[in-house]
Amino acid sequence: MKCVSSNEMQALDQRTIKEAAISGQVLMERAGKAVALQVAELCDDRDLADPLIHFVAGRGNNGGDAFAAAAELSDCDFAVEVLLAGEMADVKGDARAQLKRCLEAEIPVYEFSTAADWAFLQSVEQTADVLVDGLLGTGTKAGPPREPISNAIEFLQQAREKALVLAIDIPSGLDPDTGAVAGQAVQADVTLTIGLPKKGLIAAGAIEYVGHLMVADIGFPNEFVQEIAGDAEKELIVQADVQGWLPRRRRAAHKGDFGHVLVIGGSRDYSGAVCLATLTCLRAGGGLVTAAVPESIADRVASFAPEIMVRGMAETEVGSLRADVWDTLRDQQDQYDAILIGPGLTRHAESTQLIEAVVKEAKCPLIIDADGLTAVDNPAELFGQSNVPIVLTPHPGEFAHLFGQSVEQVQAHRIASARTAAEQWQAVVVLKGGHTVIAAPGHRARVNPTGNPGIATGGSGDVLAGLCASLVGQGLTPFDAASAAVWCHGTAADVLARRYTEATVIASDLIKALSAAFHKVCLR
Repeated sequence: MKCVSSNEMQALDQRTIKEAAISGQVLMERAGKAVALQVAELCDDRDLADPLIHFVAGRGNNGGDAFAAAAELSDCDFAVEVLLAGEMADVKGDARAQLKRCLEAEIPVYEFSTAADWAFLQSVEQTADVLVDGLLGTGTKAGPPREPISNAIEFLQQAREKALVLAIDIPSGLDPDTGAVAGQAVQADVTLTIGLPKKGLIAAGAIEYVGHLMVADIGFPNEFVQEIAGDAEKELIVQADVQGWLPRRRRAAHKGDFGHVLVIGGSRDYSGAVCLATLTCLRAGGGLVTAAVPESIADRVASFAPEIMVRGMAETEVGSLRADVWDTLRDQQDQYDAILIGPGLTRHAESTQLIEAVVKEAKCPLIIDADGLTAVDNPAELFGQSNVPIVLTPHPGEFAHLFGQSVEQVQAHRIASARTAAEQWQAVVVLKGGHTVIAAPGHRARVNPTGNPGIATGGSGDVLAGLCASLVGQGLTPFDAASAAVWCHGTAADVLARRYTEATVIASDLIKALSAAFHKVCLR
């Protein structure tokens, strides 16, 4: 899904009103329904009984969306209150009609038009379960928010310690085009952006304010959306994209139709990584998976999952794979559709030799992860000698090693760095982290909105690498496979966070939750 500027979004809004004869009132009501539905789902996910919802609203259209959502929830018997940053007399246009709906529904609407009003509110014990930020939208002018909006933002920041925060369209105070914050901004748990994602929402550093990013479809005509230029070099991955990439399975299919992945890795001290990666290959729909591991851990890997075909191979004195195992695997690689190398491989000198040989001589797509990345010293030179597509899945530290920059530099320019690296290395680059970036040669990049801090746990990267390898083996292009893998990986983490909590997620849980993630996007 393309990302747009605030001007493009406003132009789309106006064109829809004028040319498609869909009024501003209708669009606002649709936005309100989408917000109300998301708030209801949040309450359901957290098992909140009789929740109280506070809508913190401004006087413009963003406030109008909040009024519309409050009215929708009130109709469904939710307890809602509106805290208005200003006076009702100053609410104009479409927003005023939605405010009238609230008043007619006897929803409490409280006016807080001065700093003293908000200071008083901050001194009172807050009882809301969910706070909805409807203060500022894409029409916000540059510069720090002014009173009473700035006071309302301060209130939300204080109250969020005891409540969930959902931002409508963008977190108030965040620049919709750059993601910059001038002064202060709302830190949301969820941002439900309206229509199309705004460029600033996926900018470096914005994730701390955006939280979990979702997009609400309110019915802008598809032909109008297609004609928007947007940002041609980066897109947001959404569920519909993943549904389009994953193939529908034939009823008469057999295991040979879904790829055979070879996983090369593991060592005497690090068998878990290769176990997680291989099992994920199967859980993600792969037909067959073979693990080439040091002979000292072959039984351990085989006992982890009986579905894995295990080959115990020659090892070094420290229990890692010897470089010459490729002499055997090279001659048998015609049976494989993808090769994953790196999980648990170690940084032994022979690991580097093994990586170099595989990159130069592989006949099917390669996915390189973990120790396979740290073993490479000159990526542009090595990857330039490959005859097959390559997918790299580094975390920021591994990327910094490969790219010759500090982690801080990489994190400050995540999309630009990933795009540049993909071009230099002629590989698909998956730069992991909050809002993972997937870049491909040709300066294309996609940003993933799914996932949460629960992914920040040992073995999570091995699960993602296995996902990528499985989908490449099933015939997806490396770019689409990596994009779909990242989305499903993050969605699995989100399923677990809703079911339990982010803090308790472990890597093996992610493998189990992949079934729920795939259920969202697979027809069969």
